[in-house]
Amino acid sequence: MGVPLEGVGPMSPSTSLRDRVEKALAAAIVSGEMPPGELFSAPMLAAQFAVSATPVREAMLNLEKRGFVEIVRNKGFRVTAVSDQEMQEITDVRGMLEPPAMRRLAGSLARERLPRLRELADRIVATARQGELGSYLEADTAFHLSLLNHLGNRHLVSIVAELRSQTRLVGLAGMVDTEELNQSAAEHHVLLDLLEAGDGERAEAFTAHHIGHVRGWWAGRPEDASPPPGAGRAVAAG
Repeated sequence: MGVPLEGVGPMSPSTSLRDRVEKALAAAIVSGEMPPGELFSAPMLAAQFAVSATPVREAMLNLEKRGFVEIVRNKGFRVTAVSDQEMQEITDVRGMLEPPAMRRLAGSLARERLPRLRELADRIVATARQGELGSYLEADTAFHLSLLNHLGNRHLVSIVAELRSQTRLVGLAGMVDTEELNQSAAEHHVLLDLLEAGDGERAEAFTAHHIGHVRGWWAGRPEDASPPPGAGRAVAAG
């Protein structure tokens, strides 16, 4: 299994190689490319990244503190699992916070902010089609947190960001080149359509539907593929 280290190139002074390795590994764990229970060594990952073992080992130690991996003496690091119960609890809390927030945001989203959000939605669609899961997750997180940020409640943004960081989407790696991944990516444009139209009721219901993928498609479970009533053209178009 290869773990892509995207966008290495020249680094800015604020970004270390360790940080980039950690970001790539975290995305691979969240998406299921590095599945729960699998054992990885720093030298093996270093060879895949074409870097020394030191930044990889430092990144894995940080991920161990975050609960993503556990140390296996003299062998390496094992990817930890998140229980179904914990995932259900995380999803439930997100469902209590994000859908009502989108109802409040509907009709009040400043028009000058839409181009940036559309750009992020386009990136989500493009990276889904290209199977670039690390970039997909990065754009997806930026999109949703940007929407919440427009409500001006930094505590809400912080809580949802933490919940998202604890989420595992172990079925996502198996969704590459599927219509389900394309549909879930297209839903970001649908949500923007509803927010721009000021349809708070449907924006709230649609956000709940979207978060439901965490326990459905993104967990490797089947879902009803039909979009919610009033979802609009973007989902139908995939």
